[in-house]
Amino acid sequence: MSVETLSFGCRLNTVESAVIKAEAGRAGLADALVVNTCAVTAEAVRQARQAIRRARRENPARRIIVTGCAAQTEPETFAAMDEVDAVLGNAEKLEAASYAGLDFSGGETVKVNDIFSVKETAGHLVEGFEGRARAFVQVQNGCDHRCTFCIIPFGRGNSRSVPMGAVVEQVGALVEAGYAEVVLSGVDITAYGADLPGRSTLGMLVQQILKRVPELGRLRLSSIDSIEADEALMEAIGSHGRLMPHLHLSVQSGDDLILKRMKRRHLGADTLAFVAKVRAVRPETVFGADIIAGFPTETEEMFENSLRMIEEAGLTYLHVFPFSPRRGTPAARMPQLDRSLVKQRAARLRAAGAARLGRYAASLVGTRQKVLVETDGMGRTETFLPVEIEGGKAGEIVPAAITAAANGRGRGTLVRTAA
Repeated sequence: MSVETLSFGCRLNTVESAVIKAEAGRAGLADALVVNTCAVTAEAVRQARQAIRRARRENPARRIIVTGCAAQTEPETFAAMDEVDAVLGNAEKLEAASYAGLDFSGGETVKVNDIFSVKETAGHLVEGFEGRARAFVQVQNGCDHRCTFCIIPFGRGNSRSVPMGAVVEQVGALVEAGYAEVVLSGVDITAYGADLPGRSTLGMLVQQILKRVPELGRLRLSSIDSIEADEALMEAIGSHGRLMPHLHLSVQSGDDLILKRMKRRHLGADTLAFVAKVRAVRPETVFGADIIAGFPTETEEMFENSLRMIEEAGLTYLHVFPFSPRRGTPAARMPQLDRSLVKQRAARLRAAGAARLGRYAASLVGTRQKVLVETDGMGRTETFLPVEIEGGKAGEIVPAAITAAANGRGRGTLVRTAA
């Protein structure tokens, strides 16, 4: 039986799970499940543990290998589970030798080395992503910043970039494999290139991809840190229609004092200035954002500044995280809010996001949009709005007339003439 993967968390894990499957198969591993975990919240770790127990019940004979950020930051948690046969770190999980060298005869095996000793990120060539209309390409890994709430640098290490030529080659290969849309992913992709010779930037990479892979229909960016956006990226946003008008920002809070306590490098005014600058060159751009609810010391007034930011910046797609203290981070030692209050604030943020998404979906009714068909009956516009649509093949970009909207998504009719 083949190797299966179960991926939690970010898009980068999606990419790496495809690499894991290929490398483990190349090593000759069979009849195994590799669980690629996330460590961003305590809930993410709990869900991974729950999934591992369920997987063991469903298939008692299959080997279970745990890896990813949670395995890197707390390997002892998973090594202590009776259901787990091996634990691999974030560097080890991408190497065939790690799987070839596993010895299951003596109980669980743990291979987790110092992630900060890793100096390079390889450009793994992934031939395709099963069942997906869009493909993800890892361009960067790790993070040099130390936000007070974040455990991820301890799971991913310092920032390191994939050489530009390897990224362009990967994008070209995926386009040849039939993918119409590629998403550039990483932990901090706006830090791209600072560690490479010549100090490339994300904007330079984007421009090279669009120039060297003219057959690529759509290029999309995963979450970016707006304070790091370079001029070449702004130029690409304003001049290249194949770069999608959808940007997801690492905002985290709308209150300046909370941002300082988070050790973020931007203030609320910086977010407002960035979205205004982007809209000036690409008015149709739609923004998403990560926002944390209930950060330690957050007052009601501070929280309302985050609600106000959603409206003032015009944020449409919200990823809301109830604050979760992660062991070893400075924020875990700060005065904590009551958990019920944190959950209430998260619910209010999600409600605000749902309202804005509903208004945006309604605003597209009566327009014609280019929709990437993802599965039978569902696709996404260039601005990432989900659209129910009949017709079209998975992976095909089709023109659609948006006829209705409900529950944060549109409903469209295929238009057979050119858009």
